Amino acid sequence: MELTQKHHEYWRKNLVVTGILLLIWFIVTFVEAWFARDLNGITFFGFPLGFYMSAQGSLAIYVAIIGYYAWHMGKLDKEYNVDEGDLE
Repeated sequence: MELTQKHHEYWRKNLVVTGILLLIWFIVTFVEAWFARDLNGITFFGFPLGFYMSAQGSLAIYVAIIGYYAWHMGKLDKEYNVDEGDLE
């Protein structure tokens, strides 16, 4: 089956948003841990920022990433007419 230009455009947009969200995930997961000692000099809600990001902040960001991806892909699916419609 030959993919149309519309399919390639949809796939490219999907890869771009996935790449951006993976970059955010990488920064939150690994860069934050690398600089945790430096971040502990800053307090957030009474906790050192490095500790807070490891214990709570990163988890909230992960949930936000998942929510944004689901919302964005739902919008993109409707735009390119590949949505599954109402699943009842």
